[in-house]
Amino acid sequence: MTDVIIRTMTKDDYKEAYKLWMTIHNFGISSVDDKEENIHKFLDRNPNLSVVAEKDGEIVGTILCGHDGRKGTFYHVCVREDLRKQGIGKAMSVACMRALKDAGISYVSLYSYKRNILGNSFWNSEGYNLRDDYNTYDFLLNEENITKFNA
Repeated sequence: MTDVIIRTMTKDDYKEAYKLWMTIHNFGISSVDDKEENIHKFLDRNPNLSVVAEKDGEIVGTILCGHDGRKGTFYHVCVREDLRKQGIGKAMSVACMRALKDAGISYVSLYSYKRNILGNSFWNSEGYNLRDDYNTYDFLLNEENITKFNA
């Protein structure tokens, strides 16, 4: 991991981080949640928790990290594909874990798409437990869906 710097993500990092996200295979990007203004709001709500990895002045890894006061969550965990298996993802994860612990959070979870074989293998090998005892549901909050739900 020589010449790689792990640092706090800033709003100015968005365009380069988004560019990286678009290069990652089996990575999920939301047309709503991942807009620049929404990532800025996420960073404002979770100051000093998200990180980027930089090599030669270029962003080569990211973790969006936040918490709800009880549990921390990692989103958009990625390392540029040609730099994987060099400890960059682990170093970013540890930086986020320490920041969460300093904020009084004792538990972290993350989202990984089932089709992300490499990512899932990594998290399993690092002691993260795959949960199968509950379901996660998504509901798009737009007026049409809310109205239909309320009918």
